[in-house]
Amino acid sequence: METIAVLDSARSARWDAQRTGSAASRDAGRADSDFSAMLLAMAGHDLRQPLQVVTSAHDVLAQTLGSEEQREELMRAREATAQLAGMLGQLVEALQLRQRSSDDLHRPVPLRPILDEIAAEFAEMARLKGVTLVVTAAHGTAFSHPVLLTGMLRNLIRNAIDYTPPGGGVWATCRRCGPELRISVRDTGIGIRASALSTIFRAFQRADDSRADGLGLGLFIVKQAAELLGHRIEVRSAEGRGACFTVVANATR
Repeated sequence: METIAVLDSARSARWDAQRTGSAASRDAGRADSDFSAMLLAMAGHDLRQPLQVVTSAHDVLAQTLGSEEQREELMRAREATAQLAGMLGQLVEALQLRQRSSDDLHRPVPLRPILDEIAAEFAEMARLKGVTLVVTAAHGTAFSHPVLLTGMLRNLIRNAIDYTPPGGGVWATCRRCGPELRISVRDTGIGIRASALSTIFRAFQRADDSRADGLGLGLFIVKQAAELLGHRIEVRSAEGRGACFTVVANATR
């Protein structure tokens, strides 16, 4: 049976505020964590360059190795480096969300350049896994923020590819429904249990508990960005039959 969930950013924000107590307590707690957050953000930024050097070294070494066994071992090392870089990027992205709460976030954002960029970024990842990736170019313009919206869609597509077995497919589409734009990422992956839908947007939470890779921050970042932007997130899933995540944003006239 398909399960449907809707993340309403305004309602979610009210519930979160009630649970966390007074505004003064929240401000004090945030001030206490600012220093640690700053250190982590600095570390995340500084570690990216060494990781890029390691990745480039893998590419060079691959051309010099003589045996298939050596090349396979190097490929595993390269994949592990890519996973580390991805986890580091998610940590930095989550921390950057903290700094945007007071920014002027909303502006007209054409969707076609964003979707074209994401399609090019994930084409190789999907090909290597044997997953069909189809991103339909859109001509709509959302009232959103280009960096945050791109980050949301990037995390949704990365998750869809990760949780879809070889031979499956991932589709990203956009359509206008009245005053809203609906940007959907659908896959034929493992799906999400009905009992897990209420927790998948928490930090360090994975849809599949058996997986050891990744930090479980992708959907948390999507949720936090949606709340900052006032967007809705809708989820439809049937366990074993894939999932569909939809970002609903206001369209510009």
